[in-house]
Amino acid sequence: MSTWWSYRPADFLLFSEEVYWRLFELQNAALWPAQIVALAGGTLILVLALRQRPWSGPIAGVLLAAAWVSVTALFLWQRYQPINWAALYAIPPFLAEAAILLFAFARRESAFAGSRGLRSELGAGLFVYALALHPLLPLATGRPLGQGEIFALAPDPTAIATLGILLLARRCPLISLALPVPLVWCLASWTTLQTIGTFEAWIPFAAALIAIIGAFLSERRRKR
Repeated sequence: MSTWWSYRPADFLLFSEEVYWRLFELQNAALWPAQIVALAGGTLILVLALRQRPWSGPIAGVLLAAAWVSVTALFLWQRYQPINWAALYAIPPFLAEAAILLFAFARRESAFAGSRGLRSELGAGLFVYALALHPLLPLATGRPLGQGEIFALAPDPTAIATLGILLLARRCPLISLALPVPLVWCLASWTTLQTIGTFEAWIPFAAALIAIIGAFLSERRRKR
């Protein structure tokens, strides 16, 4: 029994760091040029949030929901669960998140109208990071750029981007209900990446912390 004390968290992990990053490389190669469509969709979401038109919310909600369904089908189910059985337990929450986002932004009045201040700035920063900078992380570690994680195709940037949009959105019960899944995923990803020993572990953790802080900040309305 004393041998149990010698185990580390990494001893229970079913895959290595190399295998984990290889998943994204294989997915990116198989899905090309879907990355262009995903990044274009993400850019459109940000434009909709910042332009603040009455129809911005419904379109952004559909695109965000599609991103979560895409990650569920293309990554969690096809790539991740064959090497990590725990990924199966993430599938129902991911699909639930897609449904919540769809309903949360379905109202005709603008979901983003009039908000500004530190809360919205943090939200925009999170979204821009997830969309434009997160895919470039392999360059910081000497890994191939093909292993980059893309919004709507990989869970971490999708969760971080969603947290950003939720900070940009006008507060309502459904918006609050949409926060837990991306927050929990970021913390779960932090745990996994910390276990395999990569510095990227602190990125989803930092994103979750920023989102929690932003969620408690008050909104200021833009003067008309």
